[in-house]
Amino acid sequence: MTTDGASILHNDLVVDPKSKGLRHVAVTLQGAKPQPKLKDAKPVVMDQKGCHYSPHVLGVMVGQPFKVLNSDGLLHNVHALPKVNKQFNMAMPANRTEAESVFAKAEGVFTVKCDVHPWMNAYVGVFSHPFFAVTKPDGAFSIPGLPAGSYEIEAWHEKLGSKVEKVTVADGESKTVDFKFSAPSAN
Repeated sequence: MTTDGASILHNDLVVDPKSKGLRHVAVTLQGAKPQPKLKDAKPVVMDQKGCHYSPHVLGVMVGQPFKVLNSDGLLHNVHALPKVNKQFNMAMPANRTEAESVFAKAEGVFTVKCDVHPWMNAYVGVFSHPFFAVTKPDGAFSIPGLPAGSYEIEAWHEKLGSKVEKVTVADGESKTVDFKFSAPSAN
């Protein structure tokens, strides 16, 4: 809500007018070898601010702390709906400003929602390797540290589905991969 009482609903299908790039796309390497569990890994943080989860899409590694903040100072809850990992539903009243969880198994992107504010949702992917990213507002992404080889890279969007592209990289080489999504049909 704004101070004048007008509702603000976030549009999570966002195309950058200059680059025509799509934000909020989870990008991951398919079939990557699992990496050792992270020791002393920094938490991946999702904030509840302005009755919206931020970031809207994020990735976390197996065993990496997933920290949720409540910057709104009002009641929220974090209802994670994974299919492989254990689901949780944490109440976050105004005085609970942070909570933390850890996912034990890799799985594709799943929904996190707030049962108090039904328009609030986010998406989390849990990966067994560090080769993933989420597109920036201009649609760009990078996956650093990728060893030389041939790969399939998947791009996932909550409304537009998934696309897979193949790429081959040599040692120290950088490659560009463009995913082409079609506009959703108007029903």
